[in-house]
Amino acid sequence: MKIRVGFGYDVHQLAEGESFWLGGIKLDHYKGSVGHSDGDVLIHAICDALLGAANMRDIGYHFPDTSAELKGIDSKILLKKTVEIIATKGFTIGNIDSTIALQKPKINPHIPSMQKTLANVMGIDIEDLAIKATTTEKLGFEGTEDGVSAYATVLIEKI
Repeated sequence: MKIRVGFGYDVHQLAEGESFWLGGIKLDHYKGSVGHSDGDVLIHAICDALLGAANMRDIGYHFPDTSAELKGIDSKILLKKTVEIIATKGFTIGNIDSTIALQKPKINPHIPSMQKTLANVMGIDIEDLAIKATTTEKLGFEGTEDGVSAYATVLIEKI
């Protein structure tokens, strides 16, 4: 068996009037993510981590933000396609550990729904997907509620 690890990071600006998609679910908040797709920062970080682990470039290479076809796309579609892309090299997901950095809204109550949604999209056990949340103690763009960031570490396996 061959195992590989990958790391992903993404950031999106928050703005009033935008929808706030995070971890595959829509949150009720007065601000939302600005992005070419639906702006789901957690999914984008996971996609980058998976692609990096398989040495298959990054999310922007496979799903460019210059593509009119991808404008407003549901990031769950990108995640499903990413899992299919790494499968072309024989890789499957071992586990994912992720962190969302955001001052508001509080994410903790939504984590089980995010885990269920994303595990279903990727075809993995919910126990293999950790999602954590942190504030930045009102520091930086996350702390001032100007943006949201996410980090993901993945383990992929080839049998």
